[in-house]
Amino acid sequence: MSDRSNRVQAGRYRADFPDGTVVFLIGMRVNSFWRLRAWFPVFMAMPRMLRELFRHPELGLLDARTEMAWRRATVIQYWESMDKLMAYAAARDRKHLPAWTAFNRQARKGQGAVGIWHEAYTVNPATSHVVYNAMPLFGIAKATQIVPAGTP
Repeated sequence: MSDRSNRVQAGRYRADFPDGTVVFLIGMRVNSFWRLRAWFPVFMAMPRMLRELFRHPELGLLDARTEMAWRRATVIQYWESMDKLMAYAAARDRKHLPAWTAFNRQARKGQGAVGIWHEAYTVNPATSHVVYNAMPLFGIAKATQIVPAGTP
């Protein structure tokens, strides 16, 4: 991370992002802790995918962060477009499709030991409200650009 992303930005600012930017939430929930073989491979697949995506910005990932909770791991991702997100998800030569195939195979055996979910939203600046105050770069503002709040 750059110094810029860790430094608190003075005052209020907002994200300046292009129409069509995608907010993608993806996560897992461990339903049976004792079934480590069922959920641990799922847990370990995401870091490999994120490394690949950060190494290849042309794939469309703008930024991502991981949030951990008691039984859950959630990754919040920002993408250039839904087309790029879907292309990555379906690419046979990338990390996602083999991981998804392995998960489905394991899920049939694991009988609910781990759950996964995702939600993807295309956002439009005209219909979104994004404001930060005295925060380091965060969220969609970190993934794109910032301007002072109140700037048209």
